[in-house]
Amino acid sequence: MRGRGSRVAEAQVIPLPRRETATRRVSPTGPSRPPTPLRPRRRPPGLRTFLRHRLTGDYPVDEFGFDPELTDTLLLPPLRAVYENWFRVTVTGTLPAGTGALVVANHSGTLPWDALMTAIAVHDHHPEGRHLRMLGADLVFRLPVVGNLARKSGQTLACGADAVRLLRAGETVGVWPEGFKGIGKSFHDRYRLQRFGRGGFATTALRAGVPIVPCSIVGAEEIYPKIGDLKPLATLLGLPYFPVTPLFPLLGPLGAIPLPTKWHIHFGEPVRTDLAPPDAADDQALVMDVAGGVRDTIQETLDHLVAGRTSIFR
Repeated sequence: MRGRGSRVAEAQVIPLPRRETATRRVSPTGPSRPPTPLRPRRRPPGLRTFLRHRLTGDYPVDEFGFDPELTDTLLLPPLRAVYENWFRVTVTGTLPAGTGALVVANHSGTLPWDALMTAIAVHDHHPEGRHLRMLGADLVFRLPVVGNLARKSGQTLACGADAVRLLRAGETVGVWPEGFKGIGKSFHDRYRLQRFGRGGFATTALRAGVPIVPCSIVGAEEIYPKIGDLKPLATLLGLPYFPVTPLFPLLGPLGAIPLPTKWHIHFGEPVRTDLAPPDAADDQALVMDVAGGVRDTIQETLDHLVAGRTSIFR
């Protein structure tokens, strides 16, 4: 991390002093940590137990509509099969325990498979088995069926006040600051981060006083190589873009099957915000310093991980 004329040593958790840019250099060989071992996985309730709870109404749902039993029993298992057998995800780095945390990741791939795979990575590797409470665009919650499942699986609208409440309650929250500009970018711009907006995620973390975890995802860029955009059709359907790939829409529904690329998800060193001044969230210069530092860390990590690959498929 570099400040104004001084160097602050890295630690397991990096304190955020006032006016200091939260940028850290990544080793030229990329993150050196070995893959994170899986924690012992909690077995979800059996189908009979699940159905009995559905019939009796004896299951928890929080104020945001999150249904952990439904998520663990019906939603995560098929996603985990894709995670383990199709994308063969390797996870490195660590996630902080005993506190809420804001996971900030790059966004890519045309469809949000990266968010779903990150949710599995967090749940299966977090020391306390936390669910990733993802912040989504309003489009997600307007879609039939998808919006309802998103709520039940713990997602909520990307609203700063709701995010702060979740973080202060000790939840692990995920955000993808590039938004549609990241996930919808062309194949030519792969692994080039788009703008992170005005640093809203940094403001949220500072208000909640929780660490920011930079997350770098490699492999998602190639699952749907976007070579075009049918903008008139996207406008007609109310979508931010309508992608054209080498296989879609040429092959119809078959073209929507993602390519089986090899993925690597790296959770970087957490950046502490609890040591910042009380008014830090209102200091736009500091907010942009933090956001820029996190963005630089993700970009540098992406560059090193991509440079170290021998193939996109293994």
